[in-house]
Amino acid sequence: MFQILARDGVAADILPWLPQGRYHIEKESARPDAILLRSFDLRGAPIPNSVLAIGRAGSGVNNIPVEECSRRGIPVFNAPGANANAVKELTIAAILLASRNIVAAWDFARNLEGDDAGLAKQVESGKAQFDGFELTGKKLGILGLGAIGGLVANAAIALGMRVYGFDPSLGVDRAWKLSPDVIGVMSLDDLLARADIVTLHIPLDEHNVHFIDASRLALMNRGAILINFSRAGVIDEAALCAALDSGALRAYVTDFPTRAILDRPRAIALPHLGAATAEAEANCAASVADSIVDFLENGEIRNSVNFPRVTLPRAGRSRLAIANRNTPGMVSQISSALAVASLNIENLLNKSRDEYAYTLVDLDAETPTGTLDAIRRLDGVLSVRVVPKSAGAD
Repeated sequence: MFQILARDGVAADILPWLPQGRYHIEKESARPDAILLRSFDLRGAPIPNSVLAIGRAGSGVNNIPVEECSRRGIPVFNAPGANANAVKELTIAAILLASRNIVAAWDFARNLEGDDAGLAKQVESGKAQFDGFELTGKKLGILGLGAIGGLVANAAIALGMRVYGFDPSLGVDRAWKLSPDVIGVMSLDDLLARADIVTLHIPLDEHNVHFIDASRLALMNRGAILINFSRAGVIDEAALCAALDSGALRAYVTDFPTRAILDRPRAIALPHLGAATAEAEANCAASVADSIVDFLENGEIRNSVNFPRVTLPRAGRSRLAIANRNTPGMVSQISSALAVASLNIENLLNKSRDEYAYTLVDLDAETPTGTLDAIRRLDGVLSVRVVPKSAGAD
């Protein structure tokens, strides 16, 4: 029975996707096998030594101490693309809100007073201040053409917009899903200089803090619209506020309110609604549950943000799952330790990702405790566990 520690209400969403009889979900647990969460901030919170994996029912993992987990050999799983359609639809809504001044116009209309005749006069005299523009033919710049950005691009093409995209890490699989009408540009500066509207779909990591700063805001066309449904930290807020105050930006739409943003009349701040649909939450729960189950029961890794993708058909009587630093000679040292115990390797796969690597080994017999200890003592090994064949199906 695997013990799952579920945080911030994720238990009800995850439970239907876990195999019955093999998992027990708890709100508090001293020795959980895995932690599942959505928005709970795990940074600074104790992570028990028993934890083998951490899963987030969403895409961003900035509420999880990923590097600490990596050093301990703990894969961190997310649900990439599971909420993409929800964020895509909200991004299109944001484009419409800003281009047609809908929020300011709504505030104006809902605060009108008087009878119908008086309202009609106020509407006619006041509507000119909310003039907007149509989207057909306008230029949309998309920074990041992953699961969300790609959907936004295709939807904007359908609306008649000219779409430019910049994503230096765009893979072949994602590229095939893009409309052929999406125009790729070679630099972010080029994207910013072309677009009437720019929307950001990039992760917040150490490389992207204040990615959009004063110098990049200055490249944008005067009167452009900026949309940020990534994370607040990808934009230099002080520079953004200056651009709004000066009128350099027509509008800013974000899912991450701050006091400074709320105080700007040209800004539209939503309460983190990007993935707030029943469909997105169900998709995220199903995705991360599948990843956790596959890891706990088969040792395989899919959708991890810190370890490589490793899948291997099971063979033999038992399986070892080993997380290690990506250093030369690791596989040979592991093989030597198994050879000392006269264990025959029936299948082996080792893959690396940046500083870390992961190895699955299928053996013809159970691994003695002494051999496991010998592998744990190898310099660079972060974690070792036996994944018995009885833990799950082949």
